[in-house]
Amino acid sequence: MAIDSTTTQSYKQLKEDFVSNLSGGSVSEIAQVCAVAPVVSLVWSVLQARQSFFRPYTPLGYAIDFLLNVGALLLSVTLYSSAPLLLNLLLLTVAAFVYLVPAHTRKKKPQLPPNAQSKKSSSEQPLGVLSTKPFLTNYRGNMLIVTCICILAVDFRLFPRRFAKVETWGTSLMDMGVGSFVFSAGVVASRPVLKERAEGKAAPLSTRLKTSLRHSLPLLMLGFIRLLSVKGLDYAEHVTEYGVHWNFFFTLGFLPPFVALFQSALKVLPSYAGLALLLGVVYQVLLETTSLKAYILTGPRNDLLSMNREGVFSFFGYLAIFLAGQDTGMLVLPRSLSRSISGSNNKTSGTVQRRSLLLNMTGWSLVWIALYFFATDYKYGFGLSVSRRMANLPYMLWVAASNAVLLLAFYLVDALLFPSFYSAQDVKTEKELYDMATSKVLRAYNRNGLAIFLLANLFTGLVNMTVPTLDVGRVATVGILVAYMGALTAVAVGLDEYNFTIKL
Repeated sequence: MAIDSTTTQSYKQLKEDFVSNLSGGSVSEIAQVCAVAPVVSLVWSVLQARQSFFRPYTPLGYAIDFLLNVGALLLSVTLYSSAPLLLNLLLLTVAAFVYLVPAHTRKKKPQLPPNAQSKKSSSEQPLGVLSTKPFLTNYRGNMLIVTCICILAVDFRLFPRRFAKVETWGTSLMDMGVGSFVFSAGVVASRPVLKERAEGKAAPLSTRLKTSLRHSLPLLMLGFIRLLSVKGLDYAEHVTEYGVHWNFFFTLGFLPPFVALFQSALKVLPSYAGLALLLGVVYQVLLETTSLKAYILTGPRNDLLSMNREGVFSFFGYLAIFLAGQDTGMLVLPRSLSRSISGSNNKTSGTVQRRSLLLNMTGWSLVWIALYFFATDYKYGFGLSVSRRMANLPYMLWVAASNAVLLLAFYLVDALLFPSFYSAQDVKTEKELYDMATSKVLRAYNRNGLAIFLLANLFTGLVNMTVPTLDVGRVATVGILVAYMGALTAVAVGLDEYNFTIKL
């Protein structure tokens, strides 16, 4: 039964209570909801690979693109939130049906003579060291869309409370979402490191710090703007999430300089994954052997540090997550393998590259899963509980394992339905294959992800200030969320259509 906003309690207090003292849901259910994204990618890819449905990109193609990559994810956290397996089965049925329909045949371009082909390929721009692979765009685009959906949907009663952020101990979909945002940022951040290594040079610490500060300042400014707007507008806030003044933009803003500092440790440790684990373990040991845990959870708020203790200390957990994502990026972004196989044709080199990537991604997925199991299992492990509030070691391992598995699932769709991408021998061909294998909607979100996330925050604030979200029924809730995501997607696609990138 909806609580009327005219009760003696202030509506602000009602909204704060609505997102407080929650215990989350099961890891298995969260995994089922997260699985909707790669299953949707499978449906889209089958439509494209078998029927060329999105080429050319028509208004109907845009509508189906939106319904699949936005609509299905919206359903997974609202109307189908209690039956994510059913939604996955329905989507898999659609994929199977489309796959069984006779493939759409397109007129093949006339083949050039062998000598002409070699001359043409030699004139094309050669491939560089790094590759923007379709499955990375699909993974990051879907993650951004789910994040944008949830930050508004959580304020409505249709959104299950078990999906909202937990108070202290437990797991939830939104807990996974905030960790995934940081993990995916780490994946992207591995690109400049790989470029440095390919060029055989390493920037000095001072240069890395200057570069990192240029990335940090806009995010820190956004953090202060959000702080002033929340306090100035008397907006409902959940203090135990990050603290009195801290917010997620501050966490994002402080990551680049700390990553630059920690990068020096790679002279001793073998990888970013090792650095992430070391940081996570040391932080967990401090939580368990000192009074730090009690201070974070129950300490008084009598100075600036104590008032923001959740944000300050959880930062170290998010830093570990970022480093784990960076390690994954070091694995999946390079394309050098396809050019290092001398004496092999395009098809062979592409097959070897796909197989190697599959084995490495599967291996790391199993490693993260095993580490999470040993950290949390009471019988065979340490029996630790996940806490997003502290961003402790189990939380870091859960986020890393879940994202590694999701990336693997997106990659399998890629490798099965668009294998020719991995055999491309020049930039033009690879770009054409990339465009064919990726949704325009997901490319648009991926291109201006942080700007769209900021716009989503502004829209969320606007809706909450104009709509009594706790009193809205199911149909109206879905209508508002569809309109909100429709507006966000239109902006994202419009920016991409006009080749406009907003760098923050």
